[in-house]
Order: sequence, then C-alpha cells, then structure tokens
Amino acid sequence: MAKIGINIATGSLQQSEMIVGIDLGTTNSLVAIIHPESKHAIALKEHDSASLVPSVIHFGETGMVTVGAEAKEYLVSEPERTIFSAKRLMGKSYKDVQDHADYFTYKVHDDDTDSLVKVQVGNTFYSPVELSSYILKELKQRAEHILKTPVTKAVITVPAYFNDAQRQATRDAGKLAGLDVLRIVNEPTAASLAYGIGLHANEEKTIAVYDLGGGTFDISVLHIHDGVFEVLSTNGDTYLGGDDFDRVILNYWLAQAGIQPDEIKQNKQLMQQLRLASEEAKKALSTSQNFATDLNGDRLELSIEKFNALIQPLVERTLAACHQALKDAGMAADAIDEVVMVGGSTRIPLVKKAVSELFGRTVHDELNPDEVVALGAAIQADILAGNNRDILLLDITPLSLGIETMGGLMDVLIPRNAKIPTRASRQYTTQKDGQSGMRISVFQGERDLVKDNRKLAEFNLTGIPGMPAGLAKVEVGFLINADGILQVSAKELRSGVSQQIEVQPQYGLTDDEVEKMLLDSITHAKDDIATRALVEARTEGEQLLSTTENFITKNTSLLSAAELRETAAAMQNLQMALTMDAKDLIQEKIEALNEISRPYAERLMDQAISQTLKGQTL
Repeated sequence: MAKIGINIATGSLQQSEMIVGIDLGTTNSLVAIIHPESKHAIALKEHDSASLVPSVIHFGETGMVTVGAEAKEYLVSEPERTIFSAKRLMGKSYKDVQDHADYFTYKVHDDDTDSLVKVQVGNTFYSPVELSSYILKELKQRAEHILKTPVTKAVITVPAYFNDAQRQATRDAGKLAGLDVLRIVNEPTAASLAYGIGLHANEEKTIAVYDLGGGTFDISVLHIHDGVFEVLSTNGDTYLGGDDFDRVILNYWLAQAGIQPDEIKQNKQLMQQLRLASEEAKKALSTSQNFATDLNGDRLELSIEKFNALIQPLVERTLAACHQALKDAGMAADAIDEVVMVGGSTRIPLVKKAVSELFGRTVHDELNPDEVVALGAAIQADILAGNNRDILLLDITPLSLGIETMGGLMDVLIPRNAKIPTRASRQYTTQKDGQSGMRISVFQGERDLVKDNRKLAEFNLTGIPGMPAGLAKVEVGFLINADGILQVSAKELRSGVSQQIEVQPQYGLTDDEVEKMLLDSITHAKDDIATRALVEARTEGEQLLSTTENFITKNTSLLSAAELRETAAAMQNLQMALTMDAKDLIQEKIEALNEISRPYAERLMDQAISQTLKGQTL
C-alpha cells in the first residue's frame, strides 16, 4: 500500500519527493518550488520572514558555523571571519581575483600559482566549493523545515558566462551539501521561464535579460524556439553591481567628511558600518526623495538627485555592455521582443528608465526581481520531474564523464544531465621534464576519486616532443554525438601529435546501477571532497618542493646563508606535513615556504631583468 504524507500544519498533501529550484546568488540565495495545489512557482519563506537568505557565512572561533541573516550581523564585528560574495571566487585562481583582493575583508590566500583560490579563516583553509556548500546546506535545511519533507534533488542556476570549471564547482558544492544537482541552468533562461517566455510550443522570440545583482552585472541575449534556449551573446562585469552603488555613496560621504578611502581601509569595522549605511540609503532612495541617518554621532544625508548623479557612470557601464551584447548577437535594440529585469538593483528608478529607453519598450518587472531566477529554476525542476508535459527535454547523459588526473582524481569534462549532442575540452600538461607520453584514462561516475568510478577506456598519447614539465599543452576533447557515442581525442598542441578513440558511455549500466552510483556520490560527498582537497594540497606541496629545489640548485650562489637556512627549514616542514592526513597543515606549510621564497625570487627576477636591459635604450 502506498503511503501519502500530509502536512499537519497546512493539511495539504505532501509529495514524497520534491525537486527544488535554487538561485545561488552572490549577495542573496533562495529556494523556490511549484506549489502542489496552485501549480504556480513560489519562493519558500516562513510566515513573516523574507525569502532571501544572505549569502554570508560566519565561522566562530569555537567552530560554530552560521549562515544567512544571523551571519550578516558579524560583517561589522568580525569581518575577517565572515565570508561574503563566495560566488565570485567559484572556479577562480588567486591571479583571477588579485586586482579585487581589497574588496574582501577576509583573507583570500595568495599562493602565487594558478591553482584554485582558497580562503583562510584562522588556521583553516576553505575552497569556494566548501563555502558555497554551507549556503546550499542552509537552503536545503530551510526548505525541509518549511515543506516538512526531505529535499535531496535540485536545479541550481548560474550566470550564462560561467565556464566549465565554475559550473563544475557549483555541482560539487551541491553534492557536498547533500543535493543531487539534476541540472545547472543559466540564470537568464530561468528568468525567461518565470515570465512564461519559452514555455509554449512553436513560440519563437528573441529576448534580453538585464541582470543587475548585488555583486555582478550581466546582460544576455537569448533566442527561444520550440522550448530550446540559445544564448546568442552575453556581456557584463563580474565586479559591477549593487555593492558598487553602495561604494559610490560611501566614497561621497567620506569626501564630505574630508577622509581619503585609503585612510579607512585599516578600520574594517567602520568600513562595514559605512557599507551597510550606504546599502540602506540605496534601498530607501528607490522609493523616497531623501535619506538621512546618524553614524557614531555624524549625520549622513543623500538626495535622490545626488544619488542619480553618483550612479550615472555605473548605469552607463551597464548600457555599454548592453550595446556590446547586441552587437555580438548581430541585432539592433528594436529587434528584441521582450526585456526581462532581474536582480534587486533593478528596483532603482534610474536603472529601469535607462534600460526602457535603450530597448525602446516597457520592461518586465512584474515579478519580484530578487526571486525571478529561483522561480524559473522551480519551473525547470517541475519539467524535470515530468509534471509539465508541454516541454520536450532533449536526451541527456546519465552520469558524468571525465579523465583521471594527478593523485587519482576524477576531472569531469561533461557533467551528468548535460544535453546531447555535446562537446567539451580542457588542456592538461606534463608532470616530468622530457615526458614523451601521456595516459588518458576515461571514467564515468560522480565520485571524486577514479577508483570509485567506472573505467570506460584508456589509451596512450605518445610522441610528445621532449620539453620541460608544464610546457607541453595537451588538449583532451570529449564529443558525445546524437547516438550517445562518446569520442575522446587528445592532441599535443605544439607538435600536433594526436590520438582518438570511441566509447559507448551507457553500455552495460542498468538504471539501478546509475541510481546506486548517484546515491553513493551523495552519501560519500563529505569524505570525497575532503579526500580531493587533501590530494590536491599534497600535489601542490610536492610541486612546490620540486620547483623550489630546482630554483635553489640554480641560484645557490645568489642567496644569503640565512635565506638558504630558512628555505631548507620550511621545505623540511612541508615535507613532514605531506606525510600527514592534514590538508590545513599542508596549506599552512605551503604558505610559509611561499612567504620565505617570494622576496628573493622577486629580487633575482628584478636583477635578471635589469641585467637584460643594461645598455639598451627603451
């Protein structure tokens, strides 16, 4: 006999399994579902609370982790232990974000490499995946509390410009939070669905989605035909958003007080107080003509006229991006059928007016701009659940496909649920000097270590010309054709040496086996991510030791006895840490060695450059 759950609080029927839509935002995140009775998308919230959960995480000194509004309260009192805008770090290295490092009031770890960025709180190092998983876990628990039913499956949205690494990082964060991520959906696609655009057969439209959030701005031009969303172009700025509107207000108030922005950088507590007051002013001026407040005895004031003048250059930057997106799509502004507004900052009257004038039409702003992406994700989830038969979903890959990398890790090239036909490629390099071959091992599965996944094929790429480690560029490409046949190719780009094979990814796997592999990936998510982090830290440590040893050997005569002694001690400490199962300890010793070697490496580099330029006229 089938069991049907009834929510005692509301008397409504409970679904045994519900797929939720999640907007994992830079500033705020939220969950939405299709209401089982009204069949409309709704954002989940407690009776009188907001649907938005601030994307803020606080790590207490006692090990207590808080997320959301409660964590936001620590932005002022404990800025170095309170993480915000983690989404900006997804899939990025320190080199990608170093120009904006001042923006973060917490420590973004500079290890002077291209490896993924880490955030340091006390002696613990967190990856953006781990940070985002805390937010997703909070959203999952919140949804379960409201729905009174387990939530294990989700659709999560990402910006249209997110690359493969950023999408994979979002999937990993979901997995670590205990969620089976059925689909990663582009935010503009979700916003269109929320307005019912693209839900009808034979519908053909070209639309623009203007998304001005807390930390990022993007404009996407989409062509929709028969339920297929094609991104024609996307443009924007990952460091332009409501935060920047706050910053121009903050700088205006500092100028009024005769204080230079640099003077206040050290006082992080006051900086956060001013940031929060600026945010309050921005929100108030979306509906009022004037704003005034007191901060530590000082009167802060701003009129709508002054506010508009301050933000005009920022709004112009968004319009320039719109023009570029239209140009890239090969379209004129009047060829756009609909304009959809997304993100809390689109509530600003000047923004709305400027966008309407640019496209020459009334914009869609009927839905809550903070919720519209999550509502669309819920509609997509409903389609995946098979409740909306009007939309045809293309064939998809049942499990992720990837190759084995250093330390036995699974590097996913095509994530599960990717529509087919599809292709993906990524570049790899050699580990040893003079390496002439590379083994390409293809795996299918959701676990972080290849030993827990299913090997599909293996081949050797030989004939790579002898080069120093890291110089060869081997591009591995995956192509799944319409028949579900996987073609794997590997090509060394400098020499043109190449090799390829065909694989049948679904061969021999029953639905039960696929289900078991998915379940295992959720059950072991925490252990898998911890193992991956440890293996990556060890690999990074071993490579740093090797690089430092080679550098010392070549430059011994140019270093002082103290520098050699300190470096040897730091290398020994790192070598010792590598024998232990302690990721944070390894990261700590890597950072210590970097701190010691960076000054003399830079000094020798400067000397070499000045030697090269000696006698030359520039």
